[in-house]
Amino acid sequence: MQRAYRESTRAVGAIICAVGIAMVVITLARGGGPLALGVIVGVAFAALGALRVVIANRLTPPSDKT
Repeated sequence: MQRAYRESTRAVGAIICAVGIAMVVITLARGGGPLALGVIVGVAFAALGALRVVIANRLTPPSDKT
């Protein structure tokens, strides 16, 4: 059960990061500048999603392969 929770946390973090990157790309493609709301929110989403994945990886206990 714990493994499923860790993997789902990583998956959700990766999805949030991808949504943030997509927001930035779409905003810039539609003519938004670097301070447009879509860029700022997209960068925040991407950073928080990536941070969630990194923290989930660091908090993972070492596996016992005996």
